[in-house]
Amino acid sequence: MLDLDTPATQRAQRWNQLAQRVMDGHQTTRDEALEILSADDDELLELVAGASRLRQRWFGKTVQLYFLMNAKSGLCPEDCSYCSQSKVSDAEIPKYNILSRDKLLDGAAVAAERGAKTYCIVISARGPTDREMAAVTKIVPEIKQKYGLQICACLGLLSPEQAQQLKDCGVDKVNHNLNTSADYYSEICTTHTHADRVDTLRAVRAAGMELCSGGIIGMGEQDTDVVDMALQLRELGVESIPVNFLNPIDGTPLEGAAISGTRTLNPRYCLKVLSMFRFVNPTRELRIAGGRELHLGSLQPLGLHMANSIFVGDYLTTKGQAPESDYKMIAEMGFEVTKGEEATLRGC
Repeated sequence: MLDLDTPATQRAQRWNQLAQRVMDGHQTTRDEALEILSADDDELLELVAGASRLRQRWFGKTVQLYFLMNAKSGLCPEDCSYCSQSKVSDAEIPKYNILSRDKLLDGAAVAAERGAKTYCIVISARGPTDREMAAVTKIVPEIKQKYGLQICACLGLLSPEQAQQLKDCGVDKVNHNLNTSADYYSEICTTHTHADRVDTLRAVRAAGMELCSGGIIGMGEQDTDVVDMALQLRELGVESIPVNFLNPIDGTPLEGAAISGTRTLNPRYCLKVLSMFRFVNPTRELRIAGGRELHLGSLQPLGLHMANSIFVGDYLTTKGQAPESDYKMIAEMGFEVTKGEEATLRGC
């Protein structure tokens, strides 16, 4: 006869109980979030099931698709150690200034064709020049009128005036990742600070746009850094949270992830990270972003039980899996691609 009162069973049941408490209004604490990341692998399916209850509660079976356009590649003066486009990178990547109007429109056409809800215009820069701002603010109304896409702009550090210009032209949200905790940030970048990034997010919020901000897992940080970032995103009220898993690109300082203290990412830990972000930010859009193919591997489909959003197609300087594989994965898991408002804050 099955013993339902063993320590292992009790540990597994706690995730279902925590999920119910969160649905009843409880905010996951720092200690609880750390417990999620350190959960035994034997509890993984129960942990995923608990996080899945939260995902289903607020987002049902919907999956939103995002499409990235690398609108300006390389040529960045910042020293972010994970980035192939930074000044400290020797990675062999294309380098070009901001794309022409026609190429940005072509990208929007692909985004619409692939069923994306949001078109992400990204430039590599400390912050946008006047010319780059003009290019973005001019093309956004045209893209929205022609394709009906939401626009997310990722242009680096922004002043309040620049944020207002983006709002005025029709940008829906701005992406500016925290990337890691405030305590760890100086280990991955020295040319700007974590506080600079928070200031940009606050400028975006003051201008009336939604926030898109997340991080990168696997850069040598500790579990406490991952949890502190998730909690800060909650404090800032970020609507859309992309979770990246480090893809160590040849030619970057983090090539091979050969830095002191780096945790070797594996699919089970990545699922725990996604579960933790869902428990901490239950009502927010959670996106599996860069590195999902590399680090989740054959467990990728399980990630959709926590996340309700993915990028379809390639990332900035790395390849994603074929869109057809994404569509198949979504369908086989019983989820459905959506562009509608039913994908956000369902049932609140």
